[in-house]
Amino acid sequence: MPTHRRKPSGDSGFSLLEMLVALAVFSIAALALIKLQGASLMQTAELDSRLYSEVVVRNLAVEALTDPNPPSLGDSQGATSNAGRNFTWRRTTTALDGGELLKVDLAVKQATGPEVTLTVLRPVL
Repeated sequence: MPTHRRKPSGDSGFSLLEMLVALAVFSIAALALIKLQGASLMQTAELDSRLYSEVVVRNLAVEALTDPNPPSLGDSQGATSNAGRNFTWRRTTTALDGGELLKVDLAVKQATGPEVTLTVLRPVL
């Protein structure tokens, strides 16, 4: 009794062309995710740098507000460190009309990262 075997039809699996297209689509998606991850890491580093700069500028503002002697008029600058990082700062103090208030402009910058500024008003006392 002869057995008849059917030839397998073309519907039994993926063709080489279909596999190549699927791999190309997957590769494009993977490259987009890698680029997104890189951008996310850069943004995180910038935010970290900005956070520490903001802490330093606020500390300098508190010093300017709580020091018994008001800061001298004009420009001054210096360097400080916080959390193992080095910062440079700039302070400009001007007297406002009437002479009862001082305007203190502060700017802090790390070697890498954006400059952060803050302005406070302080009574002369």
